[in-house]
Amino acid sequence: MADIIKLLPDHVANQIAAGEVVQRPASVVKELLENALDAGASEITLVIKEAGKILVQVIDNGMGMSNADARLCFERHATSKITSAEDLFSLHTKGFRGEALASIAAIAHVELKTRTETSEVGTKISIEGSQVIEQESVVSLTGTTISVKNLFYNIPARRNFLKSNTVETRHIIDEFHRVVLAHPQVSFTMLANGSDVFKLPESNLRQRIVNVFGAKSNEKLVPVSEETEIIKINGFVLKPDFAKKGRGGQFFFVNNRFIKSPYLHHAVLSAFEGLIKEGTTPGYFLFLDVDPKSIDINIHPTKTEIKFDDEQALYAILRSTIKHSLGQFSIGPVLDFNREAELDTPYDYNKKSPVAPIIDVDKEFNPFQKESTKGRGAVPYQKEKGASWESLYVGLNEGFGSVPRSANESANSVEMHFESDEVTGTLFDDESEAAGQTTFQLQKKYIISPIKSGLMIIHQHLAHQRVLYEELLKNITVQEAVSQQLLFPLCFNLAKPDVEILKKIQEQLEHTGFVFAALKDDIVEIEGIPVTVAESQIEKILEQLINDIREEVPDAGFSQNDLLAKSMAKSMAIKTGVSLSREEREHLVNQLFACKEPSFAPNNRAVLITMDVNDFDKKFL
Repeated sequence: MADIIKLLPDHVANQIAAGEVVQRPASVVKELLENALDAGASEITLVIKEAGKILVQVIDNGMGMSNADARLCFERHATSKITSAEDLFSLHTKGFRGEALASIAAIAHVELKTRTETSEVGTKISIEGSQVIEQESVVSLTGTTISVKNLFYNIPARRNFLKSNTVETRHIIDEFHRVVLAHPQVSFTMLANGSDVFKLPESNLRQRIVNVFGAKSNEKLVPVSEETEIIKINGFVLKPDFAKKGRGGQFFFVNNRFIKSPYLHHAVLSAFEGLIKEGTTPGYFLFLDVDPKSIDINIHPTKTEIKFDDEQALYAILRSTIKHSLGQFSIGPVLDFNREAELDTPYDYNKKSPVAPIIDVDKEFNPFQKESTKGRGAVPYQKEKGASWESLYVGLNEGFGSVPRSANESANSVEMHFESDEVTGTLFDDESEAAGQTTFQLQKKYIISPIKSGLMIIHQHLAHQRVLYEELLKNITVQEAVSQQLLFPLCFNLAKPDVEILKKIQEQLEHTGFVFAALKDDIVEIEGIPVTVAESQIEKILEQLINDIREEVPDAGFSQNDLLAKSMAKSMAIKTGVSLSREEREHLVNQLFACKEPSFAPNNRAVLITMDVNDFDKKFL
């Protein structure tokens, strides 16, 4: 029998490795940024075009590479980070496998320019599909510039699985966030299609968070700090008021390396227990420093999962640390038996001895006596004899041309009229309302309406979603929405990527009734809103819309309008738990059955169900 096991060629092996390391353009960004940090760079610039599909370029001012190192770095398992297997358990660098550049070079066109500080000239290497096309000496600055072009050019199937440019850019920004937050002492710049996205100077952690996520994030941060024998914790958690329904804004860093840990995430959730609504997730930026020998990083190709030696101890320490910080800064409920500083003796009275107050009482004072005006002393107080109550009507008609009459005559002859209409708490009579009522509300969630065959049960939140969805979609398409002008414009501070998202859908939002006075950098100013939206809902609507677009947004056309209408309808719809009057219920039902598809919500959930009378009869058999 012939031998059937063969060694794979290097270019095939590299492409297989690339499938583990390089999943999308964001993976390339992560590997190149980490290499720049390991090179000791203090200034790093990231340039992308077409969401990284056309170009991903990283420029750093690190130590650079020699001519031989520049050629060797593209070989598999070539690394300067480790020399033995024992080094895997004392890692202090980002990369260590030596597969990143080899994997990237196997599926893209790569150009490398590098120079060390002691070299007079630099080195330029061009590689296409693991094949070295060119290597020469060039003039370059100290550091390294690496350009990755035409990603997945030789694997079209992988390229077809990439999402839209908006989604891929979102993934790149997420990776960029994870790197820049871990290294606030390094200056970062990011450019996308020729425009600045981020320009982050050297700063501390709080300033870096504010620079990345907007000025408004500063008021949300609660400091967290703790140091024990096995772990050192520092960073920030967001106040419970800013917990969101979707995931996002959760960052764990272990030894300045971003990780994902559902176990530690659960510790954070348990610390916030009772402070946030069910189904919401708090945000946090937590940095854990542990002994490198107590963790294993080499368990996942992307190095985002870590195995801890004693997870239970870390869980308990992290949970108690966050609870302590929330209580220390008066965020969570605590029992504080310490003295209040406001109750201390004022500084001016600190050294003064207490003096008993002097009480002066007038023993001759009598409230039932009044002083005589003629100096004859006090006389007993006597109530003046007044006329009878009929005297109140004396002169009632004076001033109207009539002659004054006596008190008795006025009381007997004047006819008084008083309003006697009964004031009730409802606009309509209870009996008439009950007689003509055709809808009822159950648990402030469902609308029940009798029909000829039985009952119809309508989910009020989903029904209102359907009504708003078709109305918004019509307004976006026909461009006939009505806007209400605000007396004072609304101003919001958002992260720059979020503002960029709003810029891309600004035209569609204006068709729904929004009027933007300013939309630049990290500032959003709104001077007009749709007539059906309350002013207090605007911020939540925009946040929900941005979160939905982050997940998936089509490039253009009707699909994008559809997603926009769905997101806004979900935010604006009547929530479960809202009590509706009879007129509101009937109006909603009438609007629902005026829709093109009243039976299903925009997310294809059933809006209503019907129950036949025969179904009720069977229950009583």
